[in-house]
Amino acid sequence: MFIRLNANPAQRESLARLQALFAQACNQLGPIVRDTRCWNRVALHHLAYRKLRDSFPELGAQMVCNAIYSVCRSARLIYQAPASPWCITKNPEAALPLLQFAASAPVYFDRHTLNIRQGKLSMFTLDGRMRFELGLAPADETRFIEEKLKEVLLTRDEQGFFLAFSFGDEPESKNQSVELPEYLIVVDPEPKVLAA
Repeated sequence: MFIRLNANPAQRESLARLQALFAQACNQLGPIVRDTRCWNRVALHHLAYRKLRDSFPELGAQMVCNAIYSVCRSARLIYQAPASPWCITKNPEAALPLLQFAASAPVYFDRHTLNIRQGKLSMFTLDGRMRFELGLAPADETRFIEEKLKEVLLTRDEQGFFLAFSFGDEPESKNQSVELPEYLIVVDPEPKVLAA
């Protein structure tokens, strides 16, 4: 489910700053993940949380946790998916590429940083809580009440910001192909030499 946010210019600026800072936090984790080969969410939390909190105090504790989640999720895609050219099971001794997040990378929210009540959305920003009227259809309101919310991502396109909601208990897709998201840059430690 996608919900476009009817944000005014000041709100758009605030959301853009949050998105950029969230990407910076993810980028600070990239070398740690590559060098330690650790992308287990709990282990990476123990390894990097305090340093990340010290580096990005304005993000707050929960958004730092969400940045760790975002990096772990991307690392699983790049380092573990069988179809990935950097899959560690194919070449366990190979140097890992560095994951870098563009400023357009989505921001992950959870129940601590975003909530919906009676058709109103309240979400964390660097400038305090931001609120939006959602104008949900009755069927959509029912989904938020009855179904388990799996993920919430804030992202943007040329029209502005929107939230993408995933529902359900189903595990992540074991898709055979790996589509690299446009916001994720993989810096290969061993650039491929192309034949002339």
